[in-house]
Amino acid sequence: MIYSDFHGLKLSRLGFGCMRFLMKDGEIDQDIVNEMIDLAIEKGVNYFDTAYPYLEGKSEIALAEALKKYPRDSYYLADKFPGHSLPGPVDNIALFNVSLKKCNTDYFDFYLLHNITEWSVKIYESEEYHIIDDIWKMKQEGKIRHFGFSFHGGPDLLEDFLNRHEGMFEFVQIQCNYLDWTLQDAKRKYDIITKHGLGVWIMEPCRGGKLAVLSEENSKKLKVFDENASDASYAFRFVQGLDNVRVILSGMNEVFQVKDNLNTFEAYKPLSDKEKDTLFEIAESLKKGVPCTGCRYCCQGCPMGLNIPYLLECYNDMKYTSTLTPSIRLDGLDEDKKPSACIGCGQCAHACPQHIDVPTVLAELSDMYQSGPKWSEAVKSRHDAIRSDLDMK
Repeated sequence: MIYSDFHGLKLSRLGFGCMRFLMKDGEIDQDIVNEMIDLAIEKGVNYFDTAYPYLEGKSEIALAEALKKYPRDSYYLADKFPGHSLPGPVDNIALFNVSLKKCNTDYFDFYLLHNITEWSVKIYESEEYHIIDDIWKMKQEGKIRHFGFSFHGGPDLLEDFLNRHEGMFEFVQIQCNYLDWTLQDAKRKYDIITKHGLGVWIMEPCRGGKLAVLSEENSKKLKVFDENASDASYAFRFVQGLDNVRVILSGMNEVFQVKDNLNTFEAYKPLSDKEKDTLFEIAESLKKGVPCTGCRYCCQGCPMGLNIPYLLECYNDMKYTSTLTPSIRLDGLDEDKKPSACIGCGQCAHACPQHIDVPTVLAELSDMYQSGPKWSEAVKSRHDAIRSDLDMK
């Protein structure tokens, strides 16, 4: 197992993400979880990541069950505060203590504000919710050893948020892989975090499994280098090569995935220039959006004052696959700044050096946004669960 140093801690570069445990009849298959965790620990994994909302609140409990036979100081436990899922202002410390109880622990080695985006940041920084102040108290009391946040927003928000809370956080968890390096501008996010002197944690290194099993055509491009290496191994090796990455999370749900990942993390094997070029070639073949360069010529003279490059980022992300991330970013905009506010005047299209038909694209984005997954619907079921947990605390 390869390791990273983080403030004197020896962290396994491979972190076990606990969001994708297999479910059977509405319950987590505990036997498989135990088998996977045992194998991971045997081979040197010592970082385990869960969150209050994962798997209808059952992930924390299943992980605690799998870890109970191991000394508490032999592994590092990470959990997250669900500020993005709250039904309204709640007793934040009581909810934090619910997670402590579910995880059968007195402290978290790593604790994160969950899912900072252009939408959720308004809740996290709200005086009414006072989340950051309350969770910071848990850090001061020693119930949190290292404090960070997971992030799904754009680079500008990341920079602003870190500037507003300089000195508070020690690490940031971002979605990063060889596709999102450019599609979601993960490179810039990585650079921002590094500039602030914080550690980078990686989530979605295989883009929810989409980079773990490529098309036959793209997979053949990688088999040229190593006939026996999995597609997933290249995705992991890409983020291994980033100097400031301390932990790379993988949401493993079957034993064969654990074995393959352990093989990849047994020793550091840097990508060759040719391998890296091939990954970026594959990434470009997966994209389905428009070639926006972010020059902002389109914004000059827009009668609605729209942040068109921002909207096109969301469009490109949504064109690749319909996920909540771009929808949440659009949720964070005022109504008069959403794609539906475009009046189709065409000024932006005339100004675009890439000849993008911006009004047509924004109309399509508006339709995709309206018909796609909605964050409000995704969290509605969590509200009653949070209220119930707080009633039973």
